[in-house]
Amino acid sequence: MKVDVINKDGKTTGRSIELPASVFGIEPNEHAVYLAVKAYNAAQRQGTHKSKEKGEIKASTRKIKKQKGTGTARAGSLKSGLFKGGGRMFGPRPRKYNIKLNKKVRSLARASAFSAKAKDAQIKVIEDFTFDNPKTKEFKTVLNNLEMSNSKSVFVIGDADKNLFLSSRNLKEAKVINITELNTVDILHANTVILSESAVNKLKASNS
Repeated sequence: MKVDVINKDGKTTGRSIELPASVFGIEPNEHAVYLAVKAYNAAQRQGTHKSKEKGEIKASTRKIKKQKGTGTARAGSLKSGLFKGGGRMFGPRPRKYNIKLNKKVRSLARASAFSAKAKDAQIKVIEDFTFDNPKTKEFKTVLNNLEMSNSKSVFVIGDADKNLFLSSRNLKEAKVINITELNTVDILHANTVILSESAVNKLKASNS
């Protein structure tokens, strides 16, 4: 599919660019998208939860009651989880929640998200631009020109641009990200995906 290329003033440049059908024209695979979102959310968990177990409690190790005949559970010391202040039984331990996702599944999920946005006409292509210095005010001007000031958008650029990134960092409604770091969740959360020409060319190269 062909998309008109606009500039940072929101005006058409008179040029158009072909979006690769293998990324923007497939039938979205909902299960692949589900797996990608699940893996992303799992990776956000710190996994630092921890409770003290019996061996980590500082208390007397004296056996406080006889082993049998009490009608209650056996307890070797006050460290037992049976008592207040004792160690927790089978408590949480630090762990990683990361879910392994195959590269092909991750690519399919991202292409599915792109295709869904393209189907809803929520994809725009902008010519490459940058700022001489980080200026949030200038980036907000670009958003106003593109009529994106009141909706969530993600700017996908082909190469890392520190000035663009710093200019958008304080804005909740916009995000600038390199095409190599873009994930399915970023695409889904945005009302509009704005691709730079260099980002489209990199997508074409990686899917040729």
